[in-house]
Amino acid sequence: MAKMFSLAEVSEHNTNKDCWLLIDGKVYDVTKFLEDHPGGDEVLVTATGKDATDDFEDVGHSTSAKAMLEEFYVGDINSTTTPSKTTYTPPKQTQYNQDKSSEFIIKLLQFLVPLVILGVAVGIRFYTKSSSA
Repeated sequence: MAKMFSLAEVSEHNTNKDCWLLIDGKVYDVTKFLEDHPGGDEVLVTATGKDATDDFEDVGHSTSAKAMLEEFYVGDINSTTTPSKTTYTPPKQTQYNQDKSSEFIIKLLQFLVPLVILGVAVGIRFYTKSSSA
C-alpha cells in the first residue's frame, strides 16, 4: 500500500536540496532530477507546495517524461488535505447596445474620409501642375 502524505507534508519539501511535487494525486521526490531537468531546477522548485498537475500538463511533457515520473514516486496525497478545484466562471456581461447615431456617424466617415483624401490628392496635383506652367 502506498504511503499517504498531507499537502502540508509535501509542501515542506520545497528547496533545490529537497524537492517534492504533487501531480495527479501522486507525490514525487524529484530532488535527484533537478540538475537534469531540461527546464532547469527553478521550474520544479516553484511548483512545490501546490498541486502541480496543471503546470506539468500545460508544458506538454512526452510519454517518456511521464513514464520517468514513476522512478521518483514516493506515495499518494491525502485528498482531504488539498483544496478542491473550482472551475472558472466568467462574469456575466451586459449586452452592448450601440446607439444608432454613432453607427450613422461611422458610416458617414467611412464614405467622406476617402473622398477628402482623394480631393486633397487631386488638389495637390492640380496645384503643382498650375504652378509649374
